[in-house]
Amino acid sequence: MSEESTADQELVEDLDRVIDPSEVNEEDTPEDDPLAGAPSLAAACEALLMVAVEPMSAMTIAEAVQHPVADVEQTLAALAEDYVESGRGFELREVAGGWRYYTSASCAGLLERWVIDGQQARLTQASLETLAVVAYRQPVSRARVSAVRGVNVDGVMRTLVTRGLIEETGTDPSSGAILYGTTSYFLERLGISSLKDLPDLSEYLPDLDELDEVLDSVASGE
Repeated sequence: MSEESTADQELVEDLDRVIDPSEVNEEDTPEDDPLAGAPSLAAACEALLMVAVEPMSAMTIAEAVQHPVADVEQTLAALAEDYVESGRGFELREVAGGWRYYTSASCAGLLERWVIDGQQARLTQASLETLAVVAYRQPVSRARVSAVRGVNVDGVMRTLVTRGLIEETGTDPSSGAILYGTTSYFLERLGISSLKDLPDLSEYLPDLDELDEVLDSVASGE
């Protein structure tokens, strides 16, 4: 055997010692890992359910994690039981042919209070002033409300719409601008049955005909 052949053979033997084929684990290849790196079947199920928009069936989850449906069903049932026993703030329920997370019934009071408190948050002075303009001048456009208040009211109007206090009622025939008015929820919050029950402001305002002319000119930028 030549010296070159002997060197080649020694190189192959050295590589065999460094890289042992028996130590190459097929699980090291991501595409061969059914859980794609998830630490457990339970963790994989939780991750999928967290991002699901609709209830996921055990079959759908089994296809995603590449595990038998029976194993997935057993895992989901175990998770649901564990959440209840540990007193978590959420539950895993089987509904409409699938599984989905829900807040725990024991936390209903807390959530109800949080939602109601959020709806009862006080309006800012700017919101109250804008709401008053809409209430007394409706149907009214944002431009006209801005003219009355002397500032841009786009953000405040969006807030009032979101709070359900005002709504779109149509468009101005001449300008095409969206018109706004108060809602039934507004009347409910004030404890009145109709807009006729609003306090009379006529004694505090100039002649209404003159006021309309001023508002029209300001709103149009003339």
